[in-house]
Amino acid sequence: MTDPLKYAVIAPVANGRTADPAWITRFAQHVEACGFESLVVVEHAVMMSRYDSVYPYAPSGRVELAADLPIPDPLELLSFVAGRTTTLGLATGVLVLPVHHPVVLAKRIATLDVLSGGRVRLALGMGWLREELEACDVPFEARGRRADEQIRILRDLWSDTSAEGVDHDGEFFSFRGAMTWPKPVRGDVPLHIGGHTKAAARRAGRLGNGLQPLGVAGEELAALVATMRGAAEDAGRDPDALELTLGHLVARIDEGRAARLAEQGATRLALAMSDTADIEEACDEVSACAERLGLTPR
Repeated sequence: MTDPLKYAVIAPVANGRTADPAWITRFAQHVEACGFESLVVVEHAVMMSRYDSVYPYAPSGRVELAADLPIPDPLELLSFVAGRTTTLGLATGVLVLPVHHPVVLAKRIATLDVLSGGRVRLALGMGWLREELEACDVPFEARGRRADEQIRILRDLWSDTSAEGVDHDGEFFSFRGAMTWPKPVRGDVPLHIGGHTKAAARRAGRLGNGLQPLGVAGEELAALVATMRGAAEDAGRDPDALELTLGHLVARIDEGRAARLAEQGATRLALAMSDTADIEEACDEVSACAERLGLTPR
């Protein structure tokens, strides 16, 4: 029997209220109460007042977020949400992996996972904003290789229980005898790869637990899924164990549209909100979506 489709809601960072403790508490608790699987939050360590990079998900090539928009750190935000919810999944979409040191990140993620009772799922991105990565002292052209190494380090640190700890000699990181506790509740944390490229699909197949492609559909989506599955098989991994998270809108999704996306292989839908800053309007939008999808309130 096919597992039921999961539904996540993306916190509406564009409305400027996700760093407001009262607003995000009410919103997250309502998302949980309506029966959604998880809340997804975004990351930008910094936005830039001037940039030459091209945003790949808008025809204008410009991101529709003001440089002075409050964008809270995703792991700090999810920690706050964890303390105000009980079963809601805690996800990123996406965490810009190359800007993080993997040893420190392993500790932060595992701590959040343990304190939340194993509710963490991460979607990881390589970053499109060159200026952001360079502000974090990360070479833009090396971000993919760096991320591959970071994922391996995360998994090694989480899984190791030896008395000797982890030794690592890589292109970007090197250490001896590293031990980090606590360990994630499930022994690991699901790491999904975000992106719209074949490189992202290959990375998902080789190293990830799934793919979260952005802005693709139809034949392009099918090609990415095939690339992911092929990379998994080449790496000796089970392609059927990998998840596929697709996007849609809270205001437009219904059971029919969801079923068609499931036919394309989706295991989860990450649903984007409108930009309303009115908490009552936002909660009403979530409630109407849950009713259309036939979700069971918690």
